[in-house]
Amino acid sequence: MKIEKLDLPEPAIEFLKSQGFEKLYPPQADSVKSGLLGEQSILVSAPTASGKTLIAMLAMLSYLSKNKGKVIYLSPLRALAAEKLSEFKKLEKIPLGNKIKVGISTGDFESLEKNLEKNNVLILTNEKMDSVIRHGAEWIEEIGLVITDEVHLIGDESRGPTLEMVLTQLKRLDTKPQIVGLSATITNSDEIADWLDCKLVKNDWRPVPLSEGVCDAGEVTMSNGKTFEIERSLRGTPIDLGVQSVQQGGQSLVFAETRTRSKSLATKAADAVSQILEKKDLTELEKTSKKILSQNEHTDLVKTLALLVKKGVAFHHAGLNQKCRETIETEFRKGTIKLLSSTPTLAAGVNLPARRVVISNVNRYNAKVGANRPISILEYKQLCGRAGRPQYDDYGESIIVGNGNTEDLIDHYINGEPEPIVSKITDDKSLRTHVLSVIVTNPGIKKDEILEFFLQTLGGLQSRKPTIKFAIDISLRFLSSEYLIVKKGERYAATEFGKKTSMLYIDPLTATYFRDAVENVSQDRSHPFGFLHLISNCEEFFPKFSLRNKDYESASLLIENNSSELLEPISEYDCSRSLLALHAWITESSELSLSDSLGIESGDMHRMAETANWLSYCLREISKHVERADLLEELDNLRKRIVYGIREELLDLVRVKGIGRVRARILYKHGIKNLNDLAKTPVDKLAEIDKIGSTIADNIKSELRKVRY
Repeated sequence: MKIEKLDLPEPAIEFLKSQGFEKLYPPQADSVKSGLLGEQSILVSAPTASGKTLIAMLAMLSYLSKNKGKVIYLSPLRALAAEKLSEFKKLEKIPLGNKIKVGISTGDFESLEKNLEKNNVLILTNEKMDSVIRHGAEWIEEIGLVITDEVHLIGDESRGPTLEMVLTQLKRLDTKPQIVGLSATITNSDEIADWLDCKLVKNDWRPVPLSEGVCDAGEVTMSNGKTFEIERSLRGTPIDLGVQSVQQGGQSLVFAETRTRSKSLATKAADAVSQILEKKDLTELEKTSKKILSQNEHTDLVKTLALLVKKGVAFHHAGLNQKCRETIETEFRKGTIKLLSSTPTLAAGVNLPARRVVISNVNRYNAKVGANRPISILEYKQLCGRAGRPQYDDYGESIIVGNGNTEDLIDHYINGEPEPIVSKITDDKSLRTHVLSVIVTNPGIKKDEILEFFLQTLGGLQSRKPTIKFAIDISLRFLSSEYLIVKKGERYAATEFGKKTSMLYIDPLTATYFRDAVENVSQDRSHPFGFLHLISNCEEFFPKFSLRNKDYESASLLIENNSSELLEPISEYDCSRSLLALHAWITESSELSLSDSLGIESGDMHRMAETANWLSYCLREISKHVERADLLEELDNLRKRIVYGIREELLDLVRVKGIGRVRARILYKHGIKNLNDLAKTPVDKLAEIDKIGSTIADNIKSELRKVRY
C-alpha cells in the first residue's frame, strides 16, 4: 500500500513523503485496512521496529484532519515520551485545517500545567494521565483519540495497574475515543483487544529478518538449523560473539544480568574492538571521551567509561547519570560505539538496535525470592527484538549464551510462546490506591458501582467476581479505618485527607505513615535527619540500597551525631545506604565521595534526590493538612537542600538562577553568604572568583535583580 493512496489530506501525504515514507509495512497496511483512518479502535501486536510509530502518526493525522478534539499519546517512560516529542513536533509544520500543537508532560503529579490544554496532541506518561483524571481536568471530555504505547506493560507489577486504570477510565468516556494500542507480540493479544473493544491487528513481520540461536562451547546453533563457529578467547563467549559481529561490520548489544557484569564485559571487549576501528572513528571517540570527563565528576565509573569509549565500547546502566547515558546512546546510534554492554533496562527504555544481540545469561536476580531466576519468554523476546538495525542491516541475530543446554534454551525461549499478560490490579497496594481514586473522582459512589468499575478492568475480565469483591472489601475497610473515606448510608465519599492523598499520588499506606509521624513531631527542635529517615523508609522511595557490612559503623555514628533530629529512636539496623547517601548529599558530599565511600553512583543519587524531593513535598502537604504549620518552613528548606545538595547556610544563595551547590559554596568561602552580600559585591570582583568569570558574573547580577525586585 502506497502512502499517496491513503485517505489523508494532501498536506499530510506530502509531509509523510518528505520524511521518506513511500510504502506501508505490512503491519501498517493491515492497520489501515482494519479501519485505522476510519476511527476504528485497534490493537496492533507486532515486533519491535515494525513501524508502530507511523501507525500512531497516521491515526493522529486522520483524526486531526476531521476533528477539533484532543489526541493523547501515552508512554510508559519519560525517556520514550521525550523521543516521541521530537518525532511528533514535526507534525506542527503540516497545514491542516486544525493547526497541530504538540505538548508533553511527564512529571509533577500534584499539579496540572496551565497551558497543557492549549495543545491538541498531548504526550503523557501513564502516571501523568492518571493524575490528570484524578484532578478532573475539563479537557478530558475533548479526547477523541488515545494512542497507548507498550500495552504489554499492563502485566508489569509496578507500572501495569496505573495503565490499566487509565485505559479503563478513558474507554468509559462519553466521547468514546478511538483507542490505538501498540504492543509487542503477546500470546493473549485477542483477550487484551476484547477488553479494549479493539479490532486485533496481529502481524509478525519485521523490516529486518531476525534469526535466533544459542552459543555453547564456541558453536552457535541457530533455530533454522544453521551452525557456525566463533573464535574463542579468554575474553569469554559473550564478548567473542560481540566482537565477531563488529569484525563483520555490525554493532553488538550485549545484555548483562548486573551492572558490575555490564562494566566487566565492556572492559573485556575494549582492546579487541579498538583494533578494528578506523582512524576517523578513533578521532570522534577521543572527543566523546573528553566530553564525558569534562561534564562529570571523575568517579571511577566515569573514568572507566571515558577510557572504554576511546576504544569504541561502552556500558550502560542506571548508575550512570543522564548526561552519560545520553552521550552513549547518541554515539551508539551514530555508529561510533561498536559494542555496548547493558543491563536489560535498556531494552524497555530507548530505541537502540544492533545487528547482533547477545544475551549473556538468562538468569536475573529476583529481589522477591532473594535468588537468581530465569527471565520470562516475554522479556527474552523484548531483548532479542533489538536485533537488526533498519536502514543499516539486512538481518538481525539474537544469540543466547548457553551452558550445555542448547536444545532446552531453543525449545523454551526461541520456540516458546511469550507468557500471557496478567493484570496486577487486584494486588493490595494497587487496589487500595485505585479504589481511593475511584471514590475521589466519583463522590457518593456505592459499593456495587465500585465493583462494577473494577469488573471493567482487565483484572475484572481475568478474575472471578467474588475474588474482586472480597479484595475491594479489604481495601474499603482499610481506607475507612484510616479515615481516608467515609460511608453515609450506602454511599462512599473521600475525606479531605483521602482527597489530598489521591492528588499527591502516593499509596494511602504511605500517607497514613506520614500523617501519624508528623502528628507526633516535637515543636522545639529541627528534624532533617528524622524526615530523611521517614522518607527513605516508605514504600515509594527508590532506589533503596541496603547497608553493606562496612556501612554499619558509619550508620551508627550518623545516628549518634543526629539523634536530636530523629522522630523516634532508631538503630543502625533501621537504616539503609540510601539514607546515608541522602544525608551525605545534603551536607555537600561530592559525587566522587558518594561513589568511593558508599558505592552510590551519580545516576542513583539523582533518582534518590528526585524521589526524596517529591516525597518531602508530600510530607509537607500532609503536615499542612494535620495543621502542623510549624513544620512547613523546615520541610520547604529540606526540599531545597535535597534538590541542590546543600547545607542550610547556602539556601539564600541558590535562590539565584545559575548558582548551584558548587558556586554557592565558593561564594560562601569568599565571604558572600547571602543575597545582600551578593548585591554589595561589584561585578568585577565577582568575576575574579574561581568558577565565575565575567559572563557568569553578569548573569548572576541580572538574575539577582529578578529575585530581589
